[in-house]
Amino acid sequence: MNHQSDSYILTLLKDGDTKAFDHLYLKYYKLLYANAYFILRDEQAAKDIVQVFFVEVWEKQLFLSLEGDVKGYFYRSIQNRCLNEQRKQQSEQRRYEVFMRHQADDVVEEQWFEPSPVNLQEALLTMPGQRREALQLVYLQDKKYSDAANTMGISINTLKTHLKIGLKVLREKLKQ
Repeated sequence: MNHQSDSYILTLLKDGDTKAFDHLYLKYYKLLYANAYFILRDEQAAKDIVQVFFVEVWEKQLFLSLEGDVKGYFYRSIQNRCLNEQRKQQSEQRRYEVFMRHQADDVVEEQWFEPSPVNLQEALLTMPGQRREALQLVYLQDKKYSDAANTMGISINTLKTHLKIGLKVLREKLKQ
């Protein structure tokens, strides 16, 4: 079966000959890997894409809808998968860069504004009792949410609500 046409191999494969699939794999793997590597410039990613492609052809029985020469179909499928992978990597890179810019902005903001303990205490004193107590227990006394909620006699969700609102109010007061 070494030099059989793709049509003949597909006919055998459709008739249930699993060795025919092995032959297709061996016949096209190197060519498809080279194509993937040329696009991605990453050995492991190229191998993974080609491997996943062949697994999908087998598991989804895509070979049942193929006719004639499959080289063009295989080549184009790998090319599209590589281009999708590149787009995915570029998108992840952009998200990472945006994240890092926001991190840098946060560091700059923190450097510009470092509240003094006196300002923090004054801002805390202006808050309602449970909200102030929640902030003190969790952030100043380093208690776990469950321990702070038990100490205050409230649910963890109520504690989280007090913390969320309290932090928002603190930020506003300390910015002034």
